[in-house]
Amino acid sequence: MRKILIVGAGQAGLQLALGLQSHGYEVTVMSNRTADEIRGGRVMSTQCMFHTALQHERDNRINFWEGQAPRIEGLGVSVAGPDGSRAVDWLGRLDGIAQSVDQRVKMAGWMETFAQRGGQLVIHGAAVSDLDFFARRYDLVLVAAGKGELVSMFERDAERSPYDAPQRALAVSYVHGLGPRPEHPGTEAVRCNLVPGVGELFVMPTLTTSGRADILFWEGIPGGPLDAFQGIKDPGEHLAKTLELLEKFVPWEYARATNVELTDAGGTLAGRYAPTVRKPVGRLPGGGAVLGVADVVVANDPVTGQGSNSASKCAASYLRSILDRGDEPFDEEWMRQAFDRYWATAQHVTKWTNAMLAPPPEHVLKLIGSGGELQPVADRFANGFNDPGDFEDWFYDADKADAYLAGLTA
Repeated sequence: MRKILIVGAGQAGLQLALGLQSHGYEVTVMSNRTADEIRGGRVMSTQCMFHTALQHERDNRINFWEGQAPRIEGLGVSVAGPDGSRAVDWLGRLDGIAQSVDQRVKMAGWMETFAQRGGQLVIHGAAVSDLDFFARRYDLVLVAAGKGELVSMFERDAERSPYDAPQRALAVSYVHGLGPRPEHPGTEAVRCNLVPGVGELFVMPTLTTSGRADILFWEGIPGGPLDAFQGIKDPGEHLAKTLELLEKFVPWEYARATNVELTDAGGTLAGRYAPTVRKPVGRLPGGGAVLGVADVVVANDPVTGQGSNSASKCAASYLRSILDRGDEPFDEEWMRQAFDRYWATAQHVTKWTNAMLAPPPEHVLKLIGSGGELQPVADRFANGFNDPGDFEDWFYDADKADAYLAGLTA
């Protein structure tokens, strides 16, 4: 039986661990926190997972919360006008439902399931020196912990990383009490509110530790008016600042947020990081090699909501590569091939996300504007969150965009 160590207990690490476990591998997961510490801690992300990523969970039979989480049927886009009104406002229909489950709920549950099924769970904050020791005792070591010392083992891929500084300041609040959108009653949807030159507000329904909730997620251009959360430690002050910015920049969202309250004391998060692609093989001081997983090697800004989706897709891709390897050694060549297999999908996410961080060219403004008049445009944009590769055919190039719109209006 092949022995595999996975360092990190997030979406990718645990999904991969549970998948390998179901195929008879002897798997150890190393986490720096227990399930109870995760469940009772601070929120870790804003995760909305679309059809393909959710299907990977179903394939592994670990979609434990599918019947409880809100069923997200659409994705809407609003663009703020200079006078505070909505210059653009439309809702695209998703071909398959999307869902969001607070990672405190999911990761704690998956950790407990992994242990109940006989997996070895080690609670320890791993350092590079630890991996040097473990690499000689396991057939394969995977690093799925996207922060801290371990990430430094993986060299930045300059050709695939156009940004060397954070492009957004991030601020998250999990709330109860958000009212419905009056123009779409009864429809659960993710709302993307674009404030030109300032940033974005995303609103998404989720399942958290206290039941159904909504996430208010600001992405502010660094140095701008939304970059206002540094130094705020008090959760109540964080929410108050969130609402103050809603009232100023997206009053249509503020109108339904006047009665919100935080889900819990750990329901806020703020920070920033530079989007970075890293080379997949990390080398240890003793000469061993480890393989980077998900946002260890491809960390995109959350402006396109792809983090947990990419983690799920990476775990599924690596699972196939490991199973296909059979009894052959997991050498560095195989590690690079496994990453290249994943990159075939991940490259589209990185290209689209980096494009959405930049000021939009004229043809993109035209496409987004046309979503209010042409439902197929709204639907196609919404479903691009599930399959970002589709944007290649109509979104980046002005001639392709014009041809696409001309075909719809002919």
